[in-house]
Amino acid sequence: MGDRAIVTAKIGQIERCLVRIQGKRPASLKIFMKDQDCQDIVIFNLTRALQGCIDLAAHIVSDGGFGAAGSTNEFFYLLQEQGIITAELTENMVSAVGFRNLCVHEYGRIDLERVFEIAGNGLTDVQEFVRMVVQRYT
Repeated sequence: MGDRAIVTAKIGQIERCLVRIQGKRPASLKIFMKDQDCQDIVIFNLTRALQGCIDLAAHIVSDGGFGAAGSTNEFFYLLQEQGIITAELTENMVSAVGFRNLCVHEYGRIDLERVFEIAGNGLTDVQEFVRMVVQRYT
């Protein structure tokens, strides 16, 4: 990995977003459904965390010369081919990219119950991705 500072900065951004999500997600779905500011903060930080993972994957693929990705999802498949992440995590990250795309491009159609669930229980894939990258590159 040629530029450790870039990796460290991207990981820091992802981790800050995760902390913000965990700090702003209320304990109950009922409260979350009534608080548009909280919804916006959680969705924004989920989107940023996932974009950070995409950016980090793209950097590693580019820096490592692992090939050219034809889509955002392919960055994760290329990392899997290099043994950097597992097949299961690859599929989970591809699903997360789909969720991120929905948040960015079709904001009005977001399932807030799903957002609440992801913010409570779905951050482990992002944390695992960061852990695997840190284990390999720092």
